[in-house]
Amino acid sequence: MKQIILRYISPYYKRMGMGFMIKFFGTIMDLCIPYILAYIIDTVIPMRSRSMVIFWGLLMLICSGVAVSFNIIANRMASKVSSDATEIIRHDLFSKIMYLSNAQTDDFTKPSLISRMTSDTYNLHQMFGRIQRLGVRAPILLIGGICVTFTLDAAMACVLLATLPLLGVITIYVSRRSIPMYAGLQEANDRFVRMVREDIAGIRVIKALSKADYETEKFRDINKEVVERERKNGMVMAVINPSMNILLNLGLVGVILIGAFRVNAGTSEVGKILAFTTYFTIILNAMLSISKMFTVLSKAIASGDRIWQVLECGDDMQVMEEASNADTFAPDASAIETAPVETSAVETSAMEGEEIICFDHVTFSYLKGGEANIKDLSFCIGKGETLGIIGEIGSGKSTIVNLMMRMYDVDQGSVRVSGRDVRSYQPKALKAKFGVVFQNDTIFEDSIAGNVSLGREMSEEEIQEALLYARASEFVEDRAGKESEALNIKGANLSGGQKQRVLIARAMAAKPEILILDDSSSALDYRTDAMLRKGIKEHFPGTTLVIIAQRVSSIRNADHILVLEDGVPIGYGTHDELMDHCGVYSEISRMQTGEEGKEMKIC
Repeated sequence: MKQIILRYISPYYKRMGMGFMIKFFGTIMDLCIPYILAYIIDTVIPMRSRSMVIFWGLLMLICSGVAVSFNIIANRMASKVSSDATEIIRHDLFSKIMYLSNAQTDDFTKPSLISRMTSDTYNLHQMFGRIQRLGVRAPILLIGGICVTFTLDAAMACVLLATLPLLGVITIYVSRRSIPMYAGLQEANDRFVRMVREDIAGIRVIKALSKADYETEKFRDINKEVVERERKNGMVMAVINPSMNILLNLGLVGVILIGAFRVNAGTSEVGKILAFTTYFTIILNAMLSISKMFTVLSKAIASGDRIWQVLECGDDMQVMEEASNADTFAPDASAIETAPVETSAVETSAMEGEEIICFDHVTFSYLKGGEANIKDLSFCIGKGETLGIIGEIGSGKSTIVNLMMRMYDVDQGSVRVSGRDVRSYQPKALKAKFGVVFQNDTIFEDSIAGNVSLGREMSEEEIQEALLYARASEFVEDRAGKESEALNIKGANLSGGQKQRVLIARAMAAKPEILILDDSSSALDYRTDAMLRKGIKEHFPGTTLVIIAQRVSSIRNADHILVLEDGVPIGYGTHDELMDHCGVYSEISRMQTGEEGKEMKIC
C-alpha cells in the first residue's frame, strides 16, 4: 500500500496540500460556531445590546458560509485527485496484465485479475477520496473540539478526555482483525467472479444439458461463502460505532451532571454547557468518521496489496543473448524411435541454416515439478512447408503452439524460429512472425473488418483480400457488404464456420512467415477446408504452415506429420510413411477415411 501511495499519490501532493489547507480553514470555521454561540448566550445577551447580538449572529452566519464553501471546494478537489490517481492505477494495472506471461496469468487466475481491476481499484478510489475529505476534517474536529472544550471548562473537558483511550483501543483492535479478513473476502470474491464468468459464458451448454439446478446449487455455495465472510467482517466492524456512541454518550452524561453542579455552584455558565453538548456532537461525529475511515482503509490496504502484487510482478521471460550460429540445432529424425525415417530434405535445409521451426529435445510442464505435458520432442520444418499435428485431446498439440510463440518457456531443450532461440527475440518481433488461430479463439464486439485488422493499419483491399483467401468473402457478401456491421460479443450472430473463417482471415491478413491453424477447420465442411488449404498454398507459397487437426484429411498432404500421445511423439513423417509405420495414425486414418495401410509396425 505504501508503494502505491508513493508512486500514484505523490504527483498530487501540491494539489492535495492546497485542498488540505482549504479543508483546514473550513473546519476551523465549523469549530468557531459553537464557541461564538456560547459567547452570545453568556456574555452578549446579558448586555441587552441588539446591535451586538446582530453582529455576532452575522459573524456566525459568515463562519457557516465560509465552512460550507471551503468544504465543497476541498471535496471537489479531493474527488478530482482520487479519480485521476485511480484512472492511472487502472491504466497501469491493465497494461501490466496485458504483458503478463501466460504462466503469470495462470498463477493469478483471470477472475482474480478481473476482481483486482474492478473491485480492488474501486476500494482504492474510495480510500483516496475518504482520506482527503475526512482525513483532515475529522482529526481537526476531534483535536480542535477537545482543545476548545479545555478553554471553556477544563474540569468538564477531562471527563470527555477520559473516554478517548478506550475508543483508541477498540479502533486499533478492530483494524488489526479486519485487514486480513478483507483479504480473505477478496479471495472469495475471486472465486465468485470465476464461477459467474464461466456460467454466463457457458449458459447455452447449461440449458442444453438441463443443468441449471446443478449450477444454481454450486452458485448457492460460493454465494453463501461470500455472504458469510461479509457478515463476519461486518460483525467485526460493527463493534466500533456502538462502542463509540456508548462511551461518548456516557461521557456526555458525565459532563451534564458535572456541569449542572458547577452552574449551581456558580463556577460555570449555561452557554458553556450548551457549547459542550455541541462540541460533544462534533467530536462524536468525528470519531464515527474516523471509524468509517478505518473500515475503508482496511479494505484499501487489502486491495492495494493485491494490486501491487500484479504491478511489481517481474518479467519471467527475459530476452537472452543469441548464441553463435554454430549452435543452431538440426535434429535427427531418429530422435523419434517410432518413425525410422532417414534425414529429410527439411532437415538437410535446416543444417544449411534455412530452417524455420526447430524443437530440440523439448520437455515442458505447465505445473513446475509436475508431470511433463511435452516430453523430449524434436522436429524441424523448413520455409514454405507444412507440418500437421494430430493426437488425442490433451496430447500436447496446442502446447507446441504455445512454446513456438513463447507463451511459455521450455523446461528443457530449446525452440528455434528462423534459426534463433525464441528466448533471444524481443516479444513483439517474435509474435510478428506468426499468424495464428487459437483453439476456441475470440471474436470481439467489433465489425468483421475490425476483427480482421484488429488495430493493425490495413487498407480495405488488404482486409478484403484476407477475407477472400479465408473463404469468408462469400458470407460477407451475403450479408450485403456488412463487413462494417458490428458483431455480437464472441460473434454470437455468426455460425461456427463463419467465425472460423473470420479468424483465419485475421491470421492471414498480415501475411505472416508462419501460419498456425489450431483446430481452426473443425466447423468447416470438407470442401471448404480443402479449398482453404489449397488457397493458402497458392497465395502464400513462402509461408510455413502448422495445422493442428482432428481430421486426417486436413493434414494428409502435409510435408511432415507429427503424431502425439500424452505429450510423447510417437510418429513423425509423411502420410504414407505413417500409414506404414505408425499404428495409431493408421487406425485414425482408417476410422475416418476407410483407407487401409500396409503391413504396419505398431508404435
